[in-house]
Amino acid sequence: MKKYIITGVMAAVAATSVFAGAEVVSKEVVTAEPACLFRDREFQIDAFGLGDFYRAGNDISGRPAWGGGLGLNYFFTRFIGIGIEQDLYGRNSNGNGAQLTDFGYTRWATIGNLFLRYPICSWNLAPYLILGGGANYGNVGGGYVNYPNGSANRIAGQGFGHVGGGLEYRVTETIGLFSDARYLYSGVDGLHGHGDSQLMWRYGLRFAF
Repeated sequence: MKKYIITGVMAAVAATSVFAGAEVVSKEVVTAEPACLFRDREFQIDAFGLGDFYRAGNDISGRPAWGGGLGLNYFFTRFIGIGIEQDLYGRNSNGNGAQLTDFGYTRWATIGNLFLRYPICSWNLAPYLILGGGANYGNVGGGYVNYPNGSANRIAGQGFGHVGGGLEYRVTETIGLFSDARYLYSGVDGLHGHGDSQLMWRYGLRFAF
């Protein structure tokens, strides 16, 4: 009996010594933040549709022009990028006797852009500002339009500056949806003969690499 008692006491003392010398290690669980879909540096290809709404003098046309274009952008940082785009858009004339702002035309536009964006990574969204400029050119259709030089159809070019803003939603790291609007202003006589201003709206897909 004494043998069992002595053995039990020794076992208890040994167990107490083991627990006394043991260290309790607690591990803090750290949840990793999801990767931002907007890279610090990336090359982008834009494919988009567009609508063009313009003001000629004090007259605003009620019929916009529609078209589309392609663009190439490069972001040096997550916040700053540059780009170039080529647009094609136009509309049909609205019949003989229509006023100057209601004629038909086809336009090309070559535009340079500076992008200032602020990605909100947790929402996969990036609001951005656009600054830049370019030139549009093309033919004015509708033989009923009388120009000072007697021509009813001419080729004309027009330089402009622009400012605007937009929003991109990044579906994956490679594919995004975007929409933006820009105010284009020129004081130079161009296609409409007045030195007109325009509002251009774009909507499309953005492929980032």
